[in-house]
Amino acid sequence: MQGEHRIVRARVSGTVQGVSYRVWARAEAMRLGLTGWVRNERDGSVSALIAGDDAAVTAMIERLWQGPRGALVSNVEVEEAAEEAPLDFKIIV
Repeated sequence: MQGEHRIVRARVSGTVQGVSYRVWARAEAMRLGLTGWVRNERDGSVSALIAGDDAAVTAMIERLWQGPRGALVSNVEVEEAAEEAPLDFKIIV
């Protein structure tokens, strides 16, 4: 049985660009059955929209703190979002 559906926006700061963070985040999200998107920001952070089962979204937020090899995450800001859930998970370039 699936739990509550949840949509959040996250901003990840630290050494998160140039380390394949977006590719890693997409793979993790797909593994968890989530939809949304991930993109680099001009300030060096990475933003994401994450949608899916509450437990899977919570797991993804925890994983955002880890990142791929080479990433050094200093902060993850999360806020609930009132957006439409995308149908898949994309890397926005």
